[in-house]
Amino acid sequence: MDKAVNLLTVDCEEWFVAEALASHHSRDEWDRLTSTVVKNSRRLLDMFYHYDVKATWFILGWVAERHQDLLQEIANEGHEIACHSYYHRRVDMMTPDEFRMDTRRAVSAIIQATGNMPFGFRAPSWSINTNVTWAFEILAELGFIYDSSVFPIKHDIYGVPHGPRHTFKMKIDNDKTLYEIPASTYRLLGKNIPVAGGGYLRHSPYWYTRQVIRSLNKRGRPALVYIHPWELDPDPPRVEGLSAVQKFRTYGSTSLLTHKLNSILRDFQFTTMIEYLDGFRQQQIGFR
Repeated sequence: MDKAVNLLTVDCEEWFVAEALASHHSRDEWDRLTSTVVKNSRRLLDMFYHYDVKATWFILGWVAERHQDLLQEIANEGHEIACHSYYHRRVDMMTPDEFRMDTRRAVSAIIQATGNMPFGFRAPSWSINTNVTWAFEILAELGFIYDSSVFPIKHDIYGVPHGPRHTFKMKIDNDKTLYEIPASTYRLLGKNIPVAGGGYLRHSPYWYTRQVIRSLNKRGRPALVYIHPWELDPDPPRVEGLSAVQKFRTYGSTSLLTHKLNSILRDFQFTTMIEYLDGFRQQQIGFR
């Protein structure tokens, strides 16, 4: 096992909120759809227990409200509980007031389930970009310590191509601060290449993922791995009428992810976002 410590994160949500499926089911239908989040999250919990690793779980508020036992189980295993919005609405599709209300509702649901305020936030579909920088101010206002919503790549539905690729501290008005922990990328031929999460993890050969994580670690940088419980489902609910791209993004290579995740957990060390950030802040103090 490599000695460098990386970041293990889970976007804990139902299968039907995935971006590729978002237009196929209205929120009014959600309670009538087959729920898979508990069984698939428990599969992840079993894997994490086997490898003795802790992760940060970005919980959808809608899930927190309906599955309090699951959140308590996650917390009791020593994992970090963070926030993934309430309704999985894209931040760049909301007004500041709508974002504030959605986030407050999600935080309330998480506190109701666990008794604790979440430290971190991750926007649905990496949807904080240069058009909605006001979101950082609202997150700081609501008491979050860090955000992990920036993906420094060019993508058709998200991304900040020229955004920072490493953890940094933002100064917010009224003497507030917020740390950003962006998704991992690998620099190749002048471009940022996404790695170690979601479809990028599912579709890439494991030797490539392992090589890139080791390369990042040699530079003293942690890799941020992110997964969704629905990606490990061996028999996911199927949706008719999807385009080829939507099918590929939703179902492609899901049968391989369990094997890849086992390999990653065996080959690398991981910690939670807040533990990593505690160490990062101590280093910054030491450099002064």
